[in-house]
Amino acid sequence: MNGRLQNKVAIVTGAGQGIGAAIARAYADAGAKVVVAELRAETGNGVAAEIGGSFIQTDVTKQADVERCVAHTLERFGRIDVLVNNAGANVFHRPHEMPRSEWARCMALDLEACWAMAEAVLPTMRQKATGAIVNIASSHSFKIIPHTFPYPVAKHGLIGMTRALGIEYAADGIRVNAIAPAYIDTEIAQAYWAGFPDPAAERLKAEKLHPPGRIGRPEEVAMTAVFLASDEAPFINAETIIIDGGRSALFHD
Repeated sequence: MNGRLQNKVAIVTGAGQGIGAAIARAYADAGAKVVVAELRAETGNGVAAEIGGSFIQTDVTKQADVERCVAHTLERFGRIDVLVNNAGANVFHRPHEMPRSEWARCMALDLEACWAMAEAVLPTMRQKATGAIVNIASSHSFKIIPHTFPYPVAKHGLIGMTRALGIEYAADGIRVNAIAPAYIDTEIAQAYWAGFPDPAAERLKAEKLHPPGRIGRPEEVAMTAVFLASDEAPFINAETIIIDGGRSALFHD
C-alpha cells in the first residue's frame, strides 16, 4: 500500500475486468476504499473480494441502479471522493448500415451513463467541497477510424462533458479530467480481434500502429487514474491525458 489515496472513497464503474479492474486494484493498493460498480456479479464480486472492496451490482444505464450505487457507497463509507466513469462498450458500424437502436445503446452507455453517475455524486462532493471525477475516454475522442460509428461521437461528447463539468464545478473544489487510451490489452480488445479471420495478425497490426511497437496494458492506464485522483494533481482540471505510446503524435504519410 503506497498511501497516495489513503482515506479516499472511490466508485469505479465497469470494474469487473480490463481497465476498470486495473484501476480498482491500483486504487486499493494506494489506500482507497473502493466500490466496484459492475453489471456482472461474478466478475464484480471477484474483483471486490480480491482488493477488499465493496461490490454493488450496477447497470449504469439505469437511473435506479445509479442512485442505489451512490446510496450504498454513502451508507457504507459516508463519503465519495472519487468517481471513475469506466463502464462502456465498443459500438462499431458503418453509419448507413447501423440500426438506430445501436445509436441509442452507444449513447446510453458511453456518454449518458457518465453524466448520470457524475450527477449522482456531485451533491456530496459539493457539500464537502472536494472530489475528483475521472472519465475514461478513448483515442476515438480525437481521431475518426472508419466503420466505428457512433462510438467516436459518444467519446467526443465525453471530452466535452469533462471540460464543461470541470469548469462548472472547479470553484466547488471538484476536478473533472479524462484519460484517453489507445489500444489497451483488455478482454474487449481481444474479443474485437477474435472477430477477424486471423486474430494474431490483427493484433500485430494494432501493435505496429504505436511507436513502442506494442499496445498498452491496463495497469498503465490505472497509474494515471491514481495520479488524477490523488492530491498530487490539485491544479489539473478539465484536461484529457492521452495514453497511446505517442501514436497521436506520429506523422502519417
